Amino acid sequence: MLGYHPLMNTQAHPNDAPIGIFDSGLGGLSVLRHIRAQLPHEHLLYVADSGFAPYGDKSEDVIGGRSLAIARFLIAQGAKALVVACNTATISAVKLLRATFPEMPIVGVEPGLKPAAGATRSGKVGVLATERTLAGAKFLALRDQVSAATGTAFLLQPCRGLVDQIELGNAEATNTLLRRYIAPLLEQGADTLVLGCTHYPLVRAAIEGVIAATGARDVTLVDTGDAVARQLVRLLDAGKLLRREQAGEPARLDGYTSASAAALAAAFNTLVGIDVPVHEVDFGAT
Repeated sequence: MLGYHPLMNTQAHPNDAPIGIFDSGLGGLSVLRHIRAQLPHEHLLYVADSGFAPYGDKSEDVIGGRSLAIARFLIAQGAKALVVACNTATISAVKLLRATFPEMPIVGVEPGLKPAAGATRSGKVGVLATERTLAGAKFLALRDQVSAATGTAFLLQPCRGLVDQIELGNAEATNTLLRRYIAPLLEQGADTLVLGCTHYPLVRAAIEGVIAATGARDVTLVDTGDAVARQLVRLLDAGKLLRREQAGEPARLDGYTSASAAALAAAFNTLVGIDVPVHEVDFGAT
């Protein structure tokens, strides 16, 4: 277990407490980039649960237990708010987290079906996501609600193995899977694609390349990271928890992982463009 964290002593200044963000791996870095852009003065803690990934093939109970363990760890580090930067964990565990920590601002990630319905011209939207996300009752209820209200047809595409290949940095295998999953959606007339997993925006350039190779034009990609950051800003502002700029006290970002610290540090450098201290943590058996 880690010892004293430099941000834990925040009782006297709760606004200086960090925001805790977690994902099954590297995907949440796509959300973290939006949070850093909109809240540049906030301290951040990021957990990549890569040692337990992927979440998409695990039961709701298992994901709920794991999410609780990570949330308790982040709160022990002094977190004033939590961001569940994982679509699968949001579907499976955000309700449990809010019931367990009712006073804690908690923001989840959900596939952007509403903005996608507003963007489509053909009335057909492809949704790329994990099997667990697409099978979740919360997701299916949202799909039915948006479809009934707008007449949009949502074409659901489970992307088996894609998160694994993105985590491994295997560009060739990632591109092969993207072609397999995206081409049928475009053939069915989808002109808008929802990136329904936080890992997918990390390979946005590859997705755009696959779309271009099919000859499709004017395909809109929907990434909800910006909306997550805006909701976090609203909750912190409502709770008077925003941290203001302080001379001599720059915002700090620390990383934690259940796998390799070196791998997460390299991902921060490559995907976020900064060097971040990373610690390996055992969240226990779940």
